[in-house]
Amino acid sequence: MTPLSRRKALAHAALAATAWTALTPAAWAQASATAARPTAPKAPKLAGTLRIVIPANPGGGWDQTGRALGVALAAVGAADQIEYENIGGKGGTIGLAKYAEKYGNDPNTLLMGGMVMVGAVALQKPAVDMSHIQPIARLTSDYLVAAVAAKSPIKNTKDLADAMRADLRALPVAGGSAGGVDHIFAGVLARASKAKPEDLVYKPFPGGSEVVDALVSGNAAVGLSGYSEFSDAIAAGKLRAIGVSSRRSAFGLPAFREQGLDATMANWRGVFTGKGVPSARMAEMLAAVEAATAHESWLRTLKSNRWEPSWLTGKDLAEFMELDLTTARVMVYLLKLKA
Repeated sequence: MTPLSRRKALAHAALAATAWTALTPAAWAQASATAARPTAPKAPKLAGTLRIVIPANPGGGWDQTGRALGVALAAVGAADQIEYENIGGKGGTIGLAKYAEKYGNDPNTLLMGGMVMVGAVALQKPAVDMSHIQPIARLTSDYLVAAVAAKSPIKNTKDLADAMRADLRALPVAGGSAGGVDHIFAGVLARASKAKPEDLVYKPFPGGSEVVDALVSGNAAVGLSGYSEFSDAIAAGKLRAIGVSSRRSAFGLPAFREQGLDATMANWRGVFTGKGVPSARMAEMLAAVEAATAHESWLRTLKSNRWEPSWLTGKDLAEFMELDLTTARVMVYLLKLKA
């Protein structure tokens, strides 16, 4: 390596370390912040048929969020009927690319997305990234639950941290797409446990049900997912919940932070439109989505899934997403992730 190349490499490492230092628990938890909202306006009629593209397989968090939003949009009169199109794979980047190509100028088609997609973009560096869509609103934040099989010797957060520190490679972690929020949080847990994040063995799966199967079968030692995707297996006694990534207890579970492990993070989900959609139509979409999220059907969904409302729009949302992307890129660097 030449002296110049060496200086560049050291500068890159220093930059990443500086960025990581700035990622305090408060910064990680920022995704759960709820902005003040005005009274929701009456929903404009957007279309007879409105389409929502969900860049994930049926049954997961984006699918649940997108379909709940569709029900609420129809209920407030924004559309007569809602069509859903699931396009799963690679943390949402396959759906993102197809959406941008097919619906980039379509004023009647929405796209679901969120932090998982941000992480996948940071990891994969795809030709079509989030600059090809426009954010309408951040809708919800969900916290990550770490769970193990009921027969696992890991009983609590101390056991988990001890096992990670002793031999991280012997403790495969299952979660969503590589580079997504689950993967990033696995690295946060490892680092908080004083293990080496680069030793992490991460097994990505397309949905929460597959993560449950991996834990029950012994294919993974620890699983990470949203509470809604683990709740049935926990209630059935198949899994044991170890902790949650919030700053305080949630879902009746203690937070990692309350158990002495400084690991917090929130998984947010939002709704987007195509880059070619004009600002006037964007404003109508925003008004319709805002009205939908005030409807009782949406509020019931939040309560039943234990999602936290985290409404954010406009410049604040754009800046928040830029910070999220920077965070994800730093973690990709620290974890030495490869697409």
